[in-house]
Amino acid sequence: MALASGVTVTLALGFGVVANAGENALAAFHTQELQWQQCEEPQPLPPSEQPDRGVIVDPWKGQYKHMECATVLVPLNYEEPDEGRLHIEISRIKAKDRTQRQGVLLLNPGGPGAGGLTMPLQTRETELADSFDQIGFDPRGTGRSTALLCERVEDVRPRTTRPDDEQFAAYTSYARAKEDACERGGGGIRPYINTANTARDMDVIRAALGEPKINYVGYSYGTYLGAVYGSLFPERLNRSVLDSSIHPDWMWREQALQQSVGVRFNVEQWAAWVGDRDDTYHLGASQEEVLATTEALAAELAEKSVELERPEDDWYLPWPDEFDRDRLDWLLALATQQRPMWDVTAEVIAEVRDAAEQDTTLSRDTTAAVSRVLADDGIPKVDPGVYHTVTCEADWPSELATYYDDMRRYRERYPYRDGNGSGVIGAAPTNCTFRSFTPPEPLVTLERDGYPTGVVIQGDGDPATQYAGGPAMADTLNHQLISVRDSGAHGHFGINACVTEQVNDYLLHGVLPPSRSECAADPRPDVPADDAPAAARDSGEQDLPGKDARVRDVLENRSIWQPPARS
Repeated sequence: MALASGVTVTLALGFGVVANAGENALAAFHTQELQWQQCEEPQPLPPSEQPDRGVIVDPWKGQYKHMECATVLVPLNYEEPDEGRLHIEISRIKAKDRTQRQGVLLLNPGGPGAGGLTMPLQTRETELADSFDQIGFDPRGTGRSTALLCERVEDVRPRTTRPDDEQFAAYTSYARAKEDACERGGGGIRPYINTANTARDMDVIRAALGEPKINYVGYSYGTYLGAVYGSLFPERLNRSVLDSSIHPDWMWREQALQQSVGVRFNVEQWAAWVGDRDDTYHLGASQEEVLATTEALAAELAEKSVELERPEDDWYLPWPDEFDRDRLDWLLALATQQRPMWDVTAEVIAEVRDAAEQDTTLSRDTTAAVSRVLADDGIPKVDPGVYHTVTCEADWPSELATYYDDMRRYRERYPYRDGNGSGVIGAAPTNCTFRSFTPPEPLVTLERDGYPTGVVIQGDGDPATQYAGGPAMADTLNHQLISVRDSGAHGHFGINACVTEQVNDYLLHGVLPPSRSECAADPRPDVPADDAPAAARDSGEQDLPGKDARVRDVLENRSIWQPPARS
């Protein structure tokens, strides 16, 4: 039954679904027989959906053959299971050692709106691969599952990181148009695309796999999804790991606002580090002075941008046309997250300042480093609607004055845009401000009553899920908390060796870390402070690779969402 463009729901005819909701009504879903086959490589997008700029990169291309895939049927509406069905695509890599098998490990990368079909590829060469069937899935509305697509609308929001009051209306216009486009594109299915129903889908997956319980690892939004699953199905959850947790009390407006707080934290930490090394970078002798330098540079770049030296024709990354105030804010947001890159960030800012003062062009090396930090994949000409639906499961303010007041504050205090929701855009109206549907149920009350103690992991400089979310989630569920100190990373298990060792011990052997423990992140650059002993300053003098080479080294293998390097 086609409910709207881009959305198809299969009627439950012949599936034996009982009309009344409850366990009996779900029995046919729980006992369905899965047909496994080798996962197919994704097909390229048709020309009409290719991005206007950039390219679509699939980091897992060529590796789908290592997984099996199957389709699970789930109810569209769990209150009325015979109303229609959705397809949920799942993937599997079986445990290598069947004698050590400990069940299934369900994996979710976050979002909301991210597909998780390829997650087993990330874990297939880890210690977990011997003992668990690793299960990935595309949540309802995403990827190869029944898709929720919004019609595309022109993004009329100003590109500037610091819009003036007259430009605020463009954000509102876009938000209204986005909600209208999502209503047209998927209105019939949207009320049922929410966290609670995705958790219920997970339980259907569990049952269809023939498993009494699941083990679970969720990142980012996947932490909230895992907490909701445990609250709804406590008797069916065994060990659980929640990495880079959403705050349980910030659904969803406050979560959007807090991303900018996390981003500014990293900028301030970087500025303090640079201030201790004024003899090296000459950007100021304190955090306050360094921030004043970057703001003065922002004002100068708002009047006149700096030119960039163009690369060779075979350079594959999108190349900025110029370095202006917006790119300065963007660079500071992104380049201060990874601590090992702080020296390059300071060197780039110093060169940009000199170029602005002397009306010169940035060097090719600096331009390449900037381009690598600011590079983003192409955006296809289809518009997934899951994020713009799940985030509407909670109420948002309806008064535009509330948003505009926050936008004025954010353009002064939090202008740093990372492309993931920070900056003024995080304070602006969203499509949920004009929500066109009524959520069918309230948010699930989170609790842990009947399943084992789990582990929460949180970085103190996480730019997407602010640090406070980790302790709050650990307190709500009475879980153990691993804090990753001096970290601007989002996602730690599988990347940070200290975290990975403790989590593996928990998942494989049931050994919990202490109730509150800490791990160190990657170290800051080995650049002596101004007050360091002379011997330390002398030893700190060394020939370093170029800026771009150092950026490339830092960015490689720093994300759970990319394949691990293989020799």
